Amino acid sequence: MVIAIHHVRLIDGTGAVLEPATLLIRGTTVAAAGPSREVAIPKGSKRIDGRGLTVLPGLIDCHVHLCLGAEPDVVAAVESEGPSYTLLKSAAHAKATLEAGITTVRDVGSRDHSIFTLQRAIDAGILPGPRIVGAGLAICMIGGHARFIGQEVEGPEKVRQAVEAQVAAGAGVIKVIASGGVLTPGTSPDQAQMTLEELSAAVEAARRAQKKVAAHAHGASGMKNAIQAGVHSIEHATLLDDEAGELMKRRAVYMVPTLSALATTAAGRPGCGIPESALDKAKSITKRHQASFKKALRSGLLIAMGTDAGTPFNYHGENAQELERMVALGMAPMEAIVASTWAAARLVGIHESVGTLKKGMQADLLVIEGNPLRRIEVLRDRSRIMGVMQAGRFVAGPLVLL
Repeated sequence: MVIAIHHVRLIDGTGAVLEPATLLIRGTTVAAAGPSREVAIPKGSKRIDGRGLTVLPGLIDCHVHLCLGAEPDVVAAVESEGPSYTLLKSAAHAKATLEAGITTVRDVGSRDHSIFTLQRAIDAGILPGPRIVGAGLAICMIGGHARFIGQEVEGPEKVRQAVEAQVAAGAGVIKVIASGGVLTPGTSPDQAQMTLEELSAAVEAARRAQKKVAAHAHGASGMKNAIQAGVHSIEHATLLDDEAGELMKRRAVYMVPTLSALATTAAGRPGCGIPESALDKAKSITKRHQASFKKALRSGLLIAMGTDAGTPFNYHGENAQELERMVALGMAPMEAIVASTWAAARLVGIHESVGTLKKGMQADLLVIEGNPLRRIEVLRDRSRIMGVMQAGRFVAGPLVLL
C-alpha cells in the first residue's frame, strides 16, 4: 500500500523546504519526495490532502531519562520506587514521547538495565514508544553525580569493565559523568569528575564495541577532559569557555544543550518540592547556560537537540519546548528543526535510516497543521499534530484512523 501526502509543505530535515510537495510512503520507507508537479501518485494510493499542513521527519531527542518522571525531587522518587514500578512508569513516558512526535530518543541514564527490556518491547510492537538508543547505567566516579542512575567506579580498568557491562546488556551509547551536577546532592556543576585517564578508558572500550560516548559536563574543565578523551557529545555544556568551544569545533564534538532542564528547575520556587541545593544551583547557572548556547551558536559548533526530559517539571511529551528555547536564544526555526532531525541522527549514528525524508529512508515523520518555520511553537501544540508516523504507520493523531 502507498500513502500519498500531496500539496504539503515538506521540510526534509536537511535544511530544505519544498512547497507544494508530494511525499509517497510505501511500506516502511519513503518511496518518493519532491515537488507535487513532478511526483506521480500511483493508482490506489491512500491520499492525504496536505494543504495547510507541514510534514517533517520525526523529531529526535538526544537526551532523555525515561525512568525519571519530572517529579520535584527525582532522586528521592526513583530511590523510593521498586524496579517494576519504574519500568511501568518508563513505558508511560515512552508513549507520551511518541505521541508528541518524538520518534527516536537517546536515553542517557537509567536506574537499571530494564530500559533495554522496554526497548525490545517497543521494537517488537508490544508497547508504543520511540526508537530507544539507551546507555543503561551512566558511569560515574564514586560518590559522583548521577549515581542514582549510574555505576560508581574508580580507575581505568573498572571503567572499562563498566562500559563492557553496559554493552553486554544492550547499550547503544555510553554515558560518562565528567563534572558535578545540579540534582545530585554534594556535587558542584563546575568541578570536574572522573579523570582524563578514566574518561579515555571509557572511550577506548566504547570504540572497541563501536559505540559512541556522551559526556555529562557542566563545567569547562570537565568538558575539556571529556573532549580530549575523545567523546562524541557534551551534554549541557553549561559553562562553556573559549578553549572548550575551540576544542569542540576542532574535533567535531556535538553540544546537546538541554536548555529545558535548567530552565524548568530554575523556574521553581521555594517550597515547590525541588531540593533547596538543586534549586540554588539551577538558579545560579541558568543565565550562564543561555550565554553558552549563544556562544556555541555564534561559533558554529555542532548542536543536536536534547531536553533532559524527566528532570524536575521537564515532562516527557513536552520535548518540543527545547526548539522554542533554542529559537528564543537566536537559532533560526529551520536550524532548530535540523538540530532535532538530521543533526541529531548523525550524532546518534542512525542518519543512514532516519532524520531526513529522502527516498529510501525509514518513514518516521510528523504531520503538523501550520508552519513551524513561522511559529516554532506549533510543534508543541498537540491540537495541531495531525499524525505521527513510525516506520510507515500512523501511530498518533487523527491520521491514525486512515
